[in-house]
Amino acid sequence: MHDILLVSGTRPEIIKLAPVYHALKRRPWARPAWLHTGQHDAMATPILDGFGISPDYVFERDGATLARFGARCREWLSDVMSARPWSGVIVQGDTESTFLGALAGFYHRVPVSHVEAGLRTHNLDRPFPEEGLRQMISRIARHQFAPTARARDMLLREAVPADCVQVTGNTVVDAQKWLIEERGLRRRVGGRGHILVTMHRRENWGDEVAQVFGAIADIAMCYPDVDVLFPVHLNPLIQAPAHAILGGLPNVRLVAPLDYLGMQQALIDAWLVLSDSGGLQEEAPTYGVPLLVLREETERPEAVGAGCARVVGTDRARIVAQVQELWEEETAYAAMRRAGNPFGDGLASERIADTLAASFGITDAAVGVAA
Repeated sequence: MHDILLVSGTRPEIIKLAPVYHALKRRPWARPAWLHTGQHDAMATPILDGFGISPDYVFERDGATLARFGARCREWLSDVMSARPWSGVIVQGDTESTFLGALAGFYHRVPVSHVEAGLRTHNLDRPFPEEGLRQMISRIARHQFAPTARARDMLLREAVPADCVQVTGNTVVDAQKWLIEERGLRRRVGGRGHILVTMHRRENWGDEVAQVFGAIADIAMCYPDVDVLFPVHLNPLIQAPAHAILGGLPNVRLVAPLDYLGMQQALIDAWLVLSDSGGLQEEAPTYGVPLLVLREETERPEAVGAGCARVVGTDRARIVAQVQELWEEETAYAAMRRAGNPFGDGLASERIADTLAASFGITDAAVGVAA
């Protein structure tokens, strides 16, 4: 029996690791254990519950800064790593918890598996600190589970050994597939649907936020029959300008952050998404919803290449012009809808489990390899 520790800290990590956890639970050779660092505390519990996961280890976040949180979390992770003869540590993405989990495995000479490895902007400031964290994790991970061929190529160019890299697809598609099958997720609205807006990234704080919210106001006033749904991030730097600029518009709904099921429902009911979120770039194509990326670059250019997303930045006039084009040119909009999801087929978690089985010398049912 192989004890495998999955480390999560934020909501996106939970969503993308949950299918891996369940895939391992189905394997007779695996005994997965879940550790939650508390980086996202109250927001994490409903996500874990929604996927039927009861963590084996839960840390209580200590300190508001990443430095304080990281110092305490490293100590507690070391204690957990010393408590059992772990066969592997699995982390996902590029958060502080991801890095700390990988570092704990590395320090204890336990093979580290990095889910969603190989994402790159090659700009350490955008996104910050994520770009630096994921590059550092790539130096110490034994298994690099790349979501796409491009991510694989990024790793190979950085001299990561080819036998450490496998293209699996993105586990977020596995999570969406589970939601559709287990929760019966379906579109609930007729007509075009709403424009879904999210914004939270650190590099957009300040004038960029004001530019984007000004664009949303222009769009709402230009198209008064369109409903704009904006789950507003709890950060005061987002809350204050959102309510100041958009609060008085009758067709703009400023709501509290949605849980996972609520956000997926909002996605499937949307006509268009405007967001600086990396995760939504991966999720919106599953439902055929075009997305405009409110950033100057993206580490997920596969969506742009496939035609289901466009990078529009934060310039007010440019955002308005892009929305107007899609509203008025049905052919351009339909092409984005039909592009499909370039991030996976819903079998990424099975491929990850198969790879781990092979690394332990176990013959397990093969599922195949992503293109």
